[in-house]
Amino acid sequence: MDGNDSGDKKQDNADMAAFVQNLLEQMQSRFQTMSDSIITKIDEMGSRIDELEQSINDLRTEMDADKPPSPSAPSGPKNDSKSPKGP
Repeated sequence: MDGNDSGDKKQDNADMAAFVQNLLEQMQSRFQTMSDSIITKIDEMGSRIDELEQSINDLRTEMDADKPPSPSAPSGPKNDSKSPKGP
């Protein structure tokens, strides 16, 4: 019976090794899929951030273009609280 027990143990060990190997390959495949997905999402976020930065820069440029040039001397009457008001 020792021959059969030894053969059974070897078969059990081989089955366990095959099972563990298969499990490790499945885990590696899943981790690779998750990693690829995360990298894709990070790349998408980077693109969105670049687009947002460009939009902000465009808005700044547009706001600067809409501003009248700041005059060095005032170009019209100002309401000055110190100036006398009418009678």
